[in-house]
Amino acid sequence: MTNVEPQFQHITRLIGEARQRAFLAVNHELVQLYWQIGQYVSQQVSSKSWGKSVVKELAEYILQTEPQLSGFSSQNIWRMKQFYETYQTYPQLTSLLSEVSWTNHLLILPCSSPEEREFYLRLAARERYSKRELSRQITSSYYERVMLGTQKLAPVVRELPQSLTDSLKDTYVLEFLQLPELHLEGELRKRISQNITRFLLEFGRDFAFIGEEYPLQVGDQDFRIDLLFYNRTMNCLVAIELKVERFKPEHLGQLNFYLEALDRDVRKPHENPSIGILLCKGKNDTVVEYALNRSLSPTLVADYQTKLPDKRLLQAKWQEILDTLTEEADGENSVV
Repeated sequence: MTNVEPQFQHITRLIGEARQRAFLAVNHELVQLYWQIGQYVSQQVSSKSWGKSVVKELAEYILQTEPQLSGFSSQNIWRMKQFYETYQTYPQLTSLLSEVSWTNHLLILPCSSPEEREFYLRLAARERYSKRELSRQITSSYYERVMLGTQKLAPVVRELPQSLTDSLKDTYVLEFLQLPELHLEGELRKRISQNITRFLLEFGRDFAFIGEEYPLQVGDQDFRIDLLFYNRTMNCLVAIELKVERFKPEHLGQLNFYLEALDRDVRKPHENPSIGILLCKGKNDTVVEYALNRSLSPTLVADYQTKLPDKRLLQAKWQEILDTLTEEADGENSVV
């Protein structure tokens, strides 16, 4: 059995790939069907030919004539109409829509802005999220946290050759670790390594876990990085240092030292410069800005939460930044 097992694995891999292609093909046709139904119903309602009673009659008619079909209740038909009306003015998303399952579309539709919906569409298509996984990301305000994190990157990080879009966040939510309010760094590190699959859902599936307490030797001294990852998209090592207290400027010195050691002694010639993430129990954004402004190392200071965040607060925080950016742009245009 041992000699032929690799050959058997090749066959099961082919089966899995064919199953995935079949699912994508079926989903493509299903989403296209729902789009066409939504378009037709929207046109009928807009012309005042149809109302709620007619849509209910349609659902009953489908049930009577095609009893083997499911998913065509009056409620779902209204959702198809909403689906069409939500995306009809965004032709650039047409091909993307069929890459996302209908159950995931139903999670994305209630999002508060076109930008947020597009973000989750691209994320769900790229990561192949299940309904449960996507629901967790939306509930944990993944979009707002990525947007806030992108705005707060240190100047040196913005100049890196690799793209950091959708890769780093301002806040990481680690509710799945089930940590007590008071915990030690060692306990936090151990819980992360024990729940690495769920941790990578939060950090991104392009992160590959290399190890905890990764050893470095500089001169005749030994050092250990709390967590070391490799990111396939950014093509670089990512060192994570954990602090179970609020951010202090002196925390950066240790992380900068580790990044220098990684780039000199561990990084391969084809890889991009290493990136550091300082994950703290809390932080003051002004202190972080001052600390990072003259930093020469590509680092991000983020905080972590052990409970799901208040989505409304993060939305308000992100809207505040958008308003500031709009005011700055208007000011520049008025000067010109």
